Amino acid sequence: MRGLGPKTTQVVREALAGRIPAYLRRLEEEAGAQAQGNVPGARLRAALRGDCHLHSDWSDGGSPIEAMGRAAAAVGHEWAVLTDHSPRLTVARGLSPERLREQVDTVAALNRTWRPFRLLTGIECDILPDGSLDQEPELLDRLDVVVASVHSLLRMDARPMTRRLVAAVTDPLVDVLGHCTGRLLKGRGGGRGRPESEFDADEVFAACAASGTAVEINCRPDRLDPPRPLLRRAVEAGVLFAIDSDAHAPGQLDWQINGCARAEECGVPESRVVNTRSARDVLRWARTGDLPNAG
Repeated sequence: MRGLGPKTTQVVREALAGRIPAYLRRLEEEAGAQAQGNVPGARLRAALRGDCHLHSDWSDGGSPIEAMGRAAAAVGHEWAVLTDHSPRLTVARGLSPERLREQVDTVAALNRTWRPFRLLTGIECDILPDGSLDQEPELLDRLDVVVASVHSLLRMDARPMTRRLVAAVTDPLVDVLGHCTGRLLKGRGGGRGRPESEFDADEVFAACAASGTAVEINCRPDRLDPPRPLLRRAVEAGVLFAIDSDAHAPGQLDWQINGCARAEECGVPESRVVNTRSARDVLRWARTGDLPNAG
């Protein structure tokens, strides 16, 4: 079927034949098990009140902002952060300063119709090779939450990569370090993935802990970043965490359970997960770097 992938096409075929699609049956079974607390990560997932990393069709997402916001509310979130890409990631239609300002106004208009759910303004900002950020500082300061991620020169030597990441996470404008190793478990179409970037994790996590920058637990099945050994080291370093779907479509918001399972397995304290907090607490943390009662 034109415009549909093989999985969606199979769902349509089964439905047209009068059968309950196998994909729907699996989702219902998983939802039932999660409701009973039988799924790894279910306890922590129930505590999440928001998602700090999702994309719309303003950059490389597949759905309009309104659809992503409504989907976030539908999965039970009180808030979510819209984090489309910054300008240099042209392959992802990164937002110029002008487009980002327009998006901020669009989000404000939607929020006037959505209470009590709130969509926070944000960006997934590229970390440039010298550790600086790929957007105007005054505009980043205007946003509610800034996720900073490396998308280029991922095979940089460990020492300059460490300096690059430390410079970014200690920037007062940065709130979350996104998918810190940049790894891909598999490429497009199931092809070869991408290895982890090399850096001094202890130095980077210590910088995150000192500055109040959260380390993202990226929930995408092709990322699951950071790997378990690094996630445990981040716990030991005392950092804050953001368990994020990195959703590019409404159905991908459900991926948060992946990160919750890994967080529980690796001993991440719920009190240090920023998206277990209210929007008000998240906004205060993003301004000050301080998350009250983070044990």
